[in-house]
Amino acid sequence: MADLFLNKKVDLTTTNNTSLYTVPVSTTALVKSILVSNDDASNACEITVTLLNTDDTVFSLFKQTDVSAKTTVELLTHPLVMNEDEEIKVQAENANDLHVVLSALEIS
Repeated sequence: MADLFLNKKVDLTTTNNTSLYTVPVSTTALVKSILVSNDDASNACEITVTLLNTDDTVFSLFKQTDVSAKTTVELLTHPLVMNEDEEIKVQAENANDLHVVLSALEIS
């Protein structure tokens, strides 16, 4: 069994639903943190975070959560366990406002 700490990052330059992280085959992931930073100087921006299981069923983790201007928020209060082939997607209300960083431990 191998353990790998990693982070995945995305700059949300569009309002499209964007893949942030997919768990590799034969792996379980323990997501420790999802940080969202808003670099807009004056406007808040909402983020939506979803989890897709292996059947592509969409589960809402955070729905239109406000991130104030010039702030960073930690979305997770407890670790999130993900199974192989599950995926986290993120979507911003406004383009070019949000950066997202996910930190996880992969166990394979």
